[in-house]
Amino acid sequence: MGVSGALGSADPADPFDIESAAVVIIDAGRLIVHWSPGAGSLLGYPAGDVVGRPVECVVEGGDLAAAASRLRRTGQGWTGVLGVRHRAGRVVDLAIRACPLLGADGHHGWLVVARDAKEQAEHEFFEAVAQGLLERSPIGIAMLDTDLRWKWSNRALADMEEPRPDQDEASWTLTDAGESAPVVNRHARRALITGQPQVTLEHSPPHHDMSRRTSRTGERCFRLRSFFPVRNAAGETLGICLVALHATGQDSARDRLTLLNEASEHIGTTLDLDRTVQELAEVVVPRVADFVAIDLLDAVRAEADPPRGPTRDERTLRRAAHLSIQEDRPEVVVEIGAATHYPARSPQERCLATGKPIREVVSASTPWLVNDSQRWMKLVRLGVHTHLVVPLRARGITMGVVTLLRWKNPEPFDEDDLLLVEELVARAAVCVDNARRFARQHQAALTLQTSLLPPDLPQHNAVEVAYRYLPADTEAGVGGDWFDVIPLSGARVALIVGDVVGHGLHAAASMGRLRAAVQTLADLDLPPDELLTHVDDLVVRLSDEAEASAEGPVVVGATCVYAVYDPVARTIVVARAGHPSPAIAHLREPVEFPDIPAGPPLGLGGLPFESAEIAVEEGSIIALYTDGLIEASDRDVDVGMERLCFTLAHPDRPLEELCDIMVRTLLPERPRDDVAFLIARTHALSPDRVFSWDIPADPSAVHVARNNAVRQLSVWGLDEVAFTTELIVSELVTNAIRHAYGPIRLRLIHERALICEVSDASNTSPHLRRALSTDEGGRGLFLVAQVAQRWGTRHTSGGKTIWAEQQLPDGA
Repeated sequence: MGVSGALGSADPADPFDIESAAVVIIDAGRLIVHWSPGAGSLLGYPAGDVVGRPVECVVEGGDLAAAASRLRRTGQGWTGVLGVRHRAGRVVDLAIRACPLLGADGHHGWLVVARDAKEQAEHEFFEAVAQGLLERSPIGIAMLDTDLRWKWSNRALADMEEPRPDQDEASWTLTDAGESAPVVNRHARRALITGQPQVTLEHSPPHHDMSRRTSRTGERCFRLRSFFPVRNAAGETLGICLVALHATGQDSARDRLTLLNEASEHIGTTLDLDRTVQELAEVVVPRVADFVAIDLLDAVRAEADPPRGPTRDERTLRRAAHLSIQEDRPEVVVEIGAATHYPARSPQERCLATGKPIREVVSASTPWLVNDSQRWMKLVRLGVHTHLVVPLRARGITMGVVTLLRWKNPEPFDEDDLLLVEELVARAAVCVDNARRFARQHQAALTLQTSLLPPDLPQHNAVEVAYRYLPADTEAGVGGDWFDVIPLSGARVALIVGDVVGHGLHAAASMGRLRAAVQTLADLDLPPDELLTHVDDLVVRLSDEAEASAEGPVVVGATCVYAVYDPVARTIVVARAGHPSPAIAHLREPVEFPDIPAGPPLGLGGLPFESAEIAVEEGSIIALYTDGLIEASDRDVDVGMERLCFTLAHPDRPLEELCDIMVRTLLPERPRDDVAFLIARTHALSPDRVFSWDIPADPSAVHVARNNAVRQLSVWGLDEVAFTTELIVSELVTNAIRHAYGPIRLRLIHERALICEVSDASNTSPHLRRALSTDEGGRGLFLVAQVAQRWGTRHTSGGKTIWAEQQLPDGA
């Protein structure tokens, strides 16, 4: 609603009020046909003297066209100031409003309303004053009806109230006026009942918005409200007028304590060093200073601690953060991240050298500033008048300096400001030191974890592998997830993924111990369920040892899945300990999550583990993963497994591409848990690369076995290793015939290496020993160990297998 609408057109002070203004009607022939009493009073002519006469008789100079040219078009009419002759002979300036009239005969006439131009000017002046007071003044003004409902308000009052009344004026009442509603409502109703003005004075803490940076230290807020009744000419109460004024005052001690309290909550919200110094800057500007710069020593980000005590090496400073009350930051000399060089005898250099704060007045003749033309130009041009530099120190270590400037705030830094800034910087310094220490520990943990995980996975004929490891986006930054690919005897390969409970250095160290244990047990060629049983015993023992040492449990639990793929049998044997089941993407069938018996998590002890064997066709994808992969979808495992099926729906894609799709589809940008997954594409060993023979338990069969092996090597083109193979076959078959019992079987596998296996039904393992010079036997395994690249024993449900691998020449 505008001001004119608020006043009403019937206001007697309106110069163009139809009852008091001069009203003249002119016909199409320019003759005056109506002359109101107001016109007679204004110009002195009675109606009988002018009605029926041309209008030119009263126009100055008698030239109507020249007079009309001074009017301006406004909508359907004209307005302006004309000179009109008074009956006494003088010229009277009149404010004119004219609009055309259409007569019954179709000809146009004119309705003219006139008023003394001086009175009109006075009216416009007072209306401008009223409009400025109501619409542009910082004083809030509102009109309420007798039910205290909002009828009209200016912008100033709408901005003061929360919620804002201009959102829905028809329904907004004083009961909606936030926390002060009861007091405001009571005084407004008292003014309505008694007819007497009411005044309230309220105090409220300032609203400090760190992002908007609009308040200064020591500021207090007051709100003065006045209520008085508004009556019409008949004395009837129309409603209540509310006038409000928002003002500020000073209470330094109280608000300094408030600032310190806010600083304790605002500074150090994270262990990120850069964020911590930025938070200090946001607290200081603009409430304490107009500009702040925080410079840190390079040693703060180094692996070693900065030197204790003061330092004179100003060249090690680097800008970490700065903040200004002006968006364009005209006072900035050095950008964030750049080296900061202060001139000799500057406050920063003296502060670093003494470890004490320095407060000084800045002028164009300041000695140290004169030697730095770039800073001199910026500071003098801005009008910086005081300089405050405080060392950033914690636990006896100086980590940098904090520089504060004032120019817009006319008050120089005083002793109270110095004490306040020292306290703020001291609190921030502890947070910076904590962030520095955390960064060092975090880097150490990352280094440890990187050293414990495989730097690269070896190449295998049995599988083609790819993997991803993504640490959680947490303060710890490292975790206990791991993966591994271990070559086994018989061209087989073990695929492992595990997850130690928790995050941080202990989880990473525990992961390394478990990974080493799994690798050691895998070398023993244990079945998956038996291997997990041994690892479970290890976790229990480690937890007991940690608890007994009063250091807290280093290993509190872990999960693991262990799978062995055999490219000859084209099967995979899997056992799991509290871990998600692997996913198998077949070439011509849907993605499968095989039903693997769910063993208990590692560390519970005393519970069995079971294995399951699954047939896998060549080219299938086996995916092993930690729970962080499938639980990242809002912790909904079913959704995660559906998305995993989607990503593995095309197992013929390149493995690296599949890994990228899995990351994009299953993980958010910042995962909340560690994620490790390993995918392997299976390859089968061609039948013509594997040959086996049954060996009778007769010493004469050794010669036949050697001949069969040599003939097969000739077919494979491996005559170069025929001699060593004859030796290995002879010794292994002889041992089986002498020390074990049937059935006995010889198998040769041509893979990257030549593998010779002899199986029997005995569970007794042979042992390598050094025979004495007088011994007639006992040198067989010693000879095998000398000519083979590696050898070992693998126990099976039907006995054992002794195997030996020989490295093949290039191109074989």
